[in-house]
Amino acid sequence: MNIISVLLDNVILGECPRWRRGELWFADWAAETIVAVSSDGDSRVVVKVPSLPISFDFDSDGTCYIVNASAKRLQILRSDQLFDFASLEDAPFGYNEIVIDDAGHIFINNINFDFPGGTFQPGFISLVRPDGAVVRQAGDLAFPNGMVVTPDGGTLICAESFNGNLTAFDIEKDGSLANRRLWAAIDGQGADGICMDSEGAIWASSGPRCIRIAEGGSVLDEIPLDRMAFGCMLGGDDGKTLYICANEWTGSVEVDAPAGRVYSTRVAEPKAGFPR
Repeated sequence: MNIISVLLDNVILGECPRWRRGELWFADWAAETIVAVSSDGDSRVVVKVPSLPISFDFDSDGTCYIVNASAKRLQILRSDQLFDFASLEDAPFGYNEIVIDDAGHIFINNINFDFPGGTFQPGFISLVRPDGAVVRQAGDLAFPNGMVVTPDGGTLICAESFNGNLTAFDIEKDGSLANRRLWAAIDGQGADGICMDSEGAIWASSGPRCIRIAEGGSVLDEIPLDRMAFGCMLGGDDGKTLYICANEWTGSVEVDAPAGRVYSTRVAEPKAGFPR
């Protein structure tokens, strides 16, 4: 039985958790902030980002890249200032999630419709090249969401929220994606944020739970929650703490009555590639 603790309360809409140098960073979308919290629950606002959604990731040197969807810019965080790196005006709707591999390939995805309320159409993944060019790589994705790259840098896996698929692609040397295939299918719910452990299993946020799933679809562990899981990340001193951003969700957000939380629980296997 996993013992679940509340690390941080009074979050409005927590998303996109990342572990970096002894702190959990996450985006509070409705507060338009990126927040860092210690393992003791002490939190600080890192930067204000006037956008919804917000996503971010770190490259191997520790540089933080932020998808500012409202401004349609990929930005770099230096101290507490944002600097433009690439224009994201190639798409009519804002980009969603980001992941960066150890080779410096920057992958971003786009759900490609107005959510919630808009007419669904398939989304896609793009590669941002070092010169800032944005090149589409893979389409026909049913609400592309959380992404992870395997520690060997050879595979990108993307969660599709509208069909529950974890879809994999080979990463070529130039960062292009090839050999699309089904990595696993999640029954009953779609998936949002994901992370990978040292055994190659994926922890997936999936409805009011997080599940640990193996390639092929076997569910290895499940953590039930009292609200919807939006993102999860392994970290802590040994990489064996699973952090979960969870929010009460009915299709809208009560800004004046924050109901989001960051939970933590101990698991058996550390983060893949820890301590990065």
